[in-house]
Amino acid sequence: MSIEIIDLGTQDYQSVWQHMRDFTDTRTNKTNDQLWIVEHPSVFTLGQAGKPEHVLNPGDIPVIQTDRGGQVTYHGPGQLVIYLMVDLRRRKLGVRQLVNLIEQAIIKTLSDYNIESKTRPNAPGVYVDDAKIAALGLRVRKGCSYHGLSLNVDMDLEPFSRINPCGFPNLSVTQISELSTKKTFSEVSDHLTQRLIILMD
Repeated sequence: MSIEIIDLGTQDYQSVWQHMRDFTDTRTNKTNDQLWIVEHPSVFTLGQAGKPEHVLNPGDIPVIQTDRGGQVTYHGPGQLVIYLMVDLRRRKLGVRQLVNLIEQAIIKTLSDYNIESKTRPNAPGVYVDDAKIAALGLRVRKGCSYHGLSLNVDMDLEPFSRINPCGFPNLSVTQISELSTKKTFSEVSDHLTQRLIILMD
């Protein structure tokens, strides 16, 4: 079962979200799974469990209520976002299995950069010590996933201070550029997508 890699470049969140829903609604059992690589202009997104009070001071950054799982997070330039458009039934994957697979792909990618990371119980995502470096949020419709992961590569982390990331007050965040020799966005993107493909196959 082949997986197509689609590089969307930089695109606003709202249009990609609509594209995800359209793709999921119109796909058939013959549609190839896809990984969409994208970088978003600055935006806060509230997942289905998100509470408006976790957005402390958005300032001029837009806040969008979305249909993914999870709470509030920030997307911005220098952050790698990968959306997983995957037919879970065809791959015989449950949602929990997909979450574990994504987390392991991120952990293995970071390990290749000599960054030791881990998951935390009841708090999806990947952490370096107590600082969050990657967030996850998925939605499943018609047995197919959309939304996905975000990994902080080399970005301005200040906007995270304007929210309670993933609903946790005072949660620290970090990024690859602070923990490893400088990696380009495309290097990290290529590495992580290959890790995801290996684990899904």
